[in-house]
Amino acid sequence: MQRPLIRRSGTPSHGERGVTMILVALAMIAIIAMAALSIDVITLYLAREEAQRSADQAALAAARVISLSGMTGDPGNVFSSWQAICGGSTSPASQVAIAVAQQSAVAGSAVPTPTVTYSAGSGVSAMSSTDCSGLPAAFAVNPMVTVQFTRPGLPTFFSRIWGSGGSTVSATATAEAFNPSNWGSVIGGVITPVQPRCVKPWLVPNQDPLNPQPIPQLPSGNLYCNQAGGPGGCTSLVSPNDGSITHQGISPSGSGANGVIGETFWLSPDCVHTGSACGLRSAPAAPAANYVRAGYVQGPPNLQFVPAADPPAIPVAVPSWATGMDLYEQSIAGCDQSTVYQCGVQSTVELGGGRGNIDFETADAVLPLIREADLNMLNDGQDSINNTTYPFRILAGTASPLSGLAGNPGSAITSSTSVVAVPIYDTALPLVTAAPTTQQVTIVGFLQVFMNQVDQYGNVSVTILNVAGCGNGKRMPVSPNPITGSSPVPVRLITPP
Repeated sequence: MQRPLIRRSGTPSHGERGVTMILVALAMIAIIAMAALSIDVITLYLAREEAQRSADQAALAAARVISLSGMTGDPGNVFSSWQAICGGSTSPASQVAIAVAQQSAVAGSAVPTPTVTYSAGSGVSAMSSTDCSGLPAAFAVNPMVTVQFTRPGLPTFFSRIWGSGGSTVSATATAEAFNPSNWGSVIGGVITPVQPRCVKPWLVPNQDPLNPQPIPQLPSGNLYCNQAGGPGGCTSLVSPNDGSITHQGISPSGSGANGVIGETFWLSPDCVHTGSACGLRSAPAAPAANYVRAGYVQGPPNLQFVPAADPPAIPVAVPSWATGMDLYEQSIAGCDQSTVYQCGVQSTVELGGGRGNIDFETADAVLPLIREADLNMLNDGQDSINNTTYPFRILAGTASPLSGLAGNPGSAITSSTSVVAVPIYDTALPLVTAAPTTQQVTIVGFLQVFMNQVDQYGNVSVTILNVAGCGNGKRMPVSPNPITGSSPVPVRLITPP
């Protein structure tokens, strides 16, 4: 009998050995290639983010220079202030933008010199230039600055294997400064107001203490502004109609001869000092400019302020030395974010000496805020301003924390606790009565001032850095949607055009 054929299971043929290892090796090559490519892609994305961050910071820095310069207070460019701030690649705004951009590295290398251009916003026809002096009048209302650069030859790790050269990233950022003054005449339509944050609680009447120049009124010897309508009257700081600046231009050395920007005068508490406190007046009177009284008011020139009512919430960012003070003093030392100060909106003030100690409280809060050593009326530690020539420069004081970063005391800086915002109210409304009371006033604009010093009676010497006005909402409509910021001429990044 024939035996059945029995098949035995055996090992794979010799030709099939190692196929799995080959497949795994090929898959590993593909996986490694994709991983390498992803590393290059991530590197490219990171470089793009670094480039955009540098452009953003540079544009914001240039816009801040414009905001602090007072240039928007010279809308006609009569003082050639535009050229002095943004007139070409060597101007301060352009130089600051270039310096800030090049402080950051993109993919480990310095940023190439960016291109800085300026344009007028708010729907004005597209027109940009590296020299802002040839731009239309709308540039003074809504100046925009654009920073752009390209970083070529980005390093790659693995894509060069396939013959790919270095990649390139580009970044563009546009920032704007906004001053609503004269919006209605330049742009037209509803006025867009501003709502600066951390405004100090000193509401000043809409009177310019240096325009026209003050003249003596005999026999008292007090000085008043020379204007028809009687002693004490001054030209308004801003028009209650369209918010335009009344005395446009820039005045070096604080004289007020060529314009409101640079004017230097005293902000004085609107009350009668009785020896221990600010008290009631003997007769009703409105806060005035260049008002002299018994040696307790500095000046002239001076401008009396009325205190705002206490904020509804505790101010934030209050330094430790002010934590034991009342809300009025904390509003000066820190940031009052709960009180709304907005053009065309009413705010509450305390009249008739209702605060009692407004003079001493003001001095106690301002003195450490500006780092003034004492009340001896000397420049002893606080920052200072050089306003003898334009552009004005803020200089670090010996007590400034920025004096070391800037190199040494006296170096120019762009940030100081001595720079504050003060609201302007419609002068037609308030009247100090024979008893303490509160009253509603309408905000018609803001002053951005530099505080030079303070004396023991709460008189604060200030220099005007900028003015913003937008009317009271009665004669010309004011939009309910304000632009917010940290100053009366706020700065923000916007979508590139």
